[in-house]
Amino acid sequence: MKTIEEINQKITNGDAVVVTADEMTSIVAQKGAKKASEEIDVVTTGTFGAMCSSGAFLNFGHSDPPIKMSRTFLNGVEAYSGLAAVDAYLGATQPSQNPEIGLDYGGSHVIEDLIRGKEVELIAEAYGTDCYPLKTVETPITLDKINQATMLNPRNCYQNYAVATNSTPETLYTYMGTLLPNSGNVTYSSAGALSPLINDPYFQTIGVGTRIFLCGTEGYIVSEGTQHSTEVERRNGVPVGSAGTLMLQGDMKKMDPDFVRGATMPKYGPTLYVGAGIPIPILNEDIATRTAISDEEIICKIIDYGIPRRSRPVITETNYKELKSGKIEINGIEVPTSPLSSFKRAKMVAEELKEWIENGEFLLTTPVKSLPSRGCTVKPLETNKPAVLVRDIESKSIIMTHSDDKINDVARKLVDNNINHLPVVDNNGQLKGIVTSWDIADAVARDKSKLVDVMTRKVIIAREDESVDIIARRIDKHNISGLPIVDKENRVKGMITAEDISRLIGGNLKNENGGESI
Repeated sequence: MKTIEEINQKITNGDAVVVTADEMTSIVAQKGAKKASEEIDVVTTGTFGAMCSSGAFLNFGHSDPPIKMSRTFLNGVEAYSGLAAVDAYLGATQPSQNPEIGLDYGGSHVIEDLIRGKEVELIAEAYGTDCYPLKTVETPITLDKINQATMLNPRNCYQNYAVATNSTPETLYTYMGTLLPNSGNVTYSSAGALSPLINDPYFQTIGVGTRIFLCGTEGYIVSEGTQHSTEVERRNGVPVGSAGTLMLQGDMKKMDPDFVRGATMPKYGPTLYVGAGIPIPILNEDIATRTAISDEEIICKIIDYGIPRRSRPVITETNYKELKSGKIEINGIEVPTSPLSSFKRAKMVAEELKEWIENGEFLLTTPVKSLPSRGCTVKPLETNKPAVLVRDIESKSIIMTHSDDKINDVARKLVDNNINHLPVVDNNGQLKGIVTSWDIADAVARDKSKLVDVMTRKVIIAREDESVDIIARRIDKHNISGLPIVDKENRVKGMITAEDISRLIGGNLKNENGGESI
């Protein structure tokens, strides 16, 4: 057994033996955990990935005359101002208010700009009071001109995470990056064997007050992060999915722009790439064993993000050795994999922290309180109104057509039934395409007689167990007015249109207002 005090004395004397987590894997494999625990004093970890639940508290100082800021914008990105007069919290994922910029710039980019020493435009609005009479402020600021800039991230350093793919026939834009249709790719986020919480899965050395590497400077663990979960499935001691998290704090004025990046997930929104590293003191043989875990021993589950539900289905399992190889197999098909985090920078974090400790510039801290290692679960948000599913909408009689039907006959079906969409099916009722009244009009104008020449074969569909809210999003995203409803065998069960959804919403509003429509 060693103590943190003994290890700190060795660091002060320049005698501490420090290795990175990936180096520790090889050392334990060669010498065994007992010998490694005697020789190694500290193992450094590192990660550099997208951490959406991040942000910064800023204090701008008082103007003359003073102002009580009620709305605050930094380079067009709104920061929360429901605090004291000149304090604000800037969330990393808050997008720009400028519609021409949209999701391409947000709070994360402002944070990086400030750390890089760039000027940022501050615009503040206020309602005015006797002691704070000023109503507007417009001025450039830099990090060295404001009083405090404290990065405070409510949820960072997830202990393992889901791996994402997409089984649907359309491209999806998510916080796990762009997911290609029909499981065309797999994305993942963890740094694997270098990841901080994977190397101390039961929080034996990590706790409140632990000094860490955060974006190129010293930071601290404030507490467990939001959505911290301990009651999870584990393999080799490590959770196979989302589990423990950390709330982190650091001084932005001392941060290094090499270890922080503002970024945007395409068509999803801004996020902040955070470089974080935690030193693990090797106090005993058990901790040495934990820090020797390899990528192959870290199991994770591939989740189907094509199902937009709180609980998404698991496609299969894999490990980080397979993921880092650049390809895995799903249902007998080779699928390319790509990381959302940077292994190169994660390694840089671990190496930089190692150098600080070896040079005597960074001492370890004993946590003032342990992080919860049991009894924590993530509760869902239970809404008063359950989601309306596609199957809940009153269905009209199903009207369909076949690919060998004549254009005139299809036109007659549309007119006689006062509809604009017709699913095209085979003899088993399985969906093969869709045709609209516009398609028929175009066919007549171009003197086409075969339905197969005008029908759309790549059809956006709705499933019976999907929420109507999801279908409304799909209709808006693809700029269409209706979708065929299909079952698991791709058999057509009906149609759902924008008009159906509008009628449903209108009925709900009428019921909520005592029978009066609004």
